[in-house]
Amino acid sequence: MGETNNVTEFILLGLTQDPAGQKVLFVMFLLIYIVTIGGNLLIVGTVIASPSLGSPMYFFLAFLSLMDAVYSTAILPKLLTDLLCDKKTISITACLVQLFVEHLFGGAEVFILVVMAYDRYVAICKPLHYLTIMNRQVCILLLVVSWAGGFAHALLQVISVYLLPFCGPNVIDHFACDMYPLLGLACTDTYFLGLTVVGNNGAMSIVVFILLLRPVSNFPIDKYITVFYTIFTPMLNPLIYTLRNMEIKNCMTKLWGKMFTKDIKRISSH
Repeated sequence: MGETNNVTEFILLGLTQDPAGQKVLFVMFLLIYIVTIGGNLLIVGTVIASPSLGSPMYFFLAFLSLMDAVYSTAILPKLLTDLLCDKKTISITACLVQLFVEHLFGGAEVFILVVMAYDRYVAICKPLHYLTIMNRQVCILLLVVSWAGGFAHALLQVISVYLLPFCGPNVIDHFACDMYPLLGLACTDTYFLGLTVVGNNGAMSIVVFILLLRPVSNFPIDKYITVFYTIFTPMLNPLIYTLRNMEIKNCMTKLWGKMFTKDIKRISSH
């Protein structure tokens, strides 16, 4: 960071300043976090432990669930801690780390979803050649490409913020470190950098690109949109990909039913 930078930490205003509201949000987000971690790790464990779920579709689903668990962990623990504190601060280093992890796993997830769509296309349109086309080496290659895409996306975001001078104020009207609130605090003109950020995000997702064609400024609704895609989406993904999938539901029932039965027998034997 430049010599004009004299800010060592940022103050996060969070979602609300009302103490009672913060307690309600703490309980709600804690339950969401528990469900998110439990649901996603349940999918990962089921796919790993079930030989019948060895197809590429479940291979990618397991990694999607793992990324959702880590992605929510980059945001929610800090948010939960801040809801119990009067002063919500985050150092510049921690802010950059949070920003990097958030965009790394969020970006990689976008690419994984594209890969999963391609996997379904091959399974439907070329069923006889499916296992030949989507072999293990191809699956690993697609996974590496997804991680590389997420890494490049996250690195660009972090470098953009790292090079900015911050000389005050240091108050962010958000619950986490995000690009546009940080651009708004920089002691320099960030218009063209903001356009670069828009283009970067737009290249990854047309939906996000359309949303970002709002002017490059910080709207109060931004942090509430962020709540949805950083907190609720990782929780909903396990439900979306399992409730309508009979095969994975049957495997979960058999696998965890056997484990429960073994535990009951072990306890009764003692």
